[in-house]
Amino acid sequence: MKPIDAAYKFIEAHFPDCQAALLAGSIIRGEATETSDLDIVIFDQEISASYRQSFLESGWPIEVFVHNMISYKDFFKSDCERARPSMPRMVSEGIILKDNDVIQGIKQEADALLDKGPETWSEDTITTKRYFLTDTLEDFIGASDRGEALFIANELASLASEFVLRTNKQWIGNSKWTVRSLKNYDETFAGEFIQAFDKFYTTGVKTDILCLVDSILEPFGGRFFEGFTIGKHK
Repeated sequence: MKPIDAAYKFIEAHFPDCQAALLAGSIIRGEATETSDLDIVIFDQEISASYRQSFLESGWPIEVFVHNMISYKDFFKSDCERARPSMPRMVSEGIILKDNDVIQGIKQEADALLDKGPETWSEDTITTKRYFLTDTLEDFIGASDRGEALFIANELASLASEFVLRTNKQWIGNSKWTVRSLKNYDETFAGEFIQAFDKFYTTGVKTDILCLVDSILEPFGGRFFEGFTIGKHK
């Protein structure tokens, strides 16, 4: 069954009285893979609390995100505070499947949050993040055990991507959304980032990663260790 037809059938079967419904995710962005599911967002004023549930229907894995007319606001807020706007993005991009004159206002809220971007990091936050990025980089440089180096590289990729995105007031992501967030920020930089880590994973050569992380830290004073403190009382 086509995804849009499967989504309509699902709503009629499970949420016939909801106020609004959206089909979101990779399907509607044209990025679907063999394992993609249908992400459906439901707005139902009769439910007391939001929830998420998984189904397998009409030949599709379906993830449904159910909210009342207030609970989605808490998710918008928490997503933006962690700089990973999963719910606002789903609402903004989602195709309207059903609407009792409520969805446009919610979409406008989502669009405004996405356009605003995440909160700017404070100088103290930048200093702290700079220290931990430096610390992980030094661990990576010193790692002689291949297994340890692989997992340190994973952590380094996470910290480095977060640092460059947040210091440029960009949304971040995890898993596949890390790469998508980097590409949304700068396609060329994203390519260099991926290439540097791919070279290490395939050949064990660390040089490109060191250069990449140093270039990220350089505008903020480079690597930072001496003088860092956290939790010390004057």
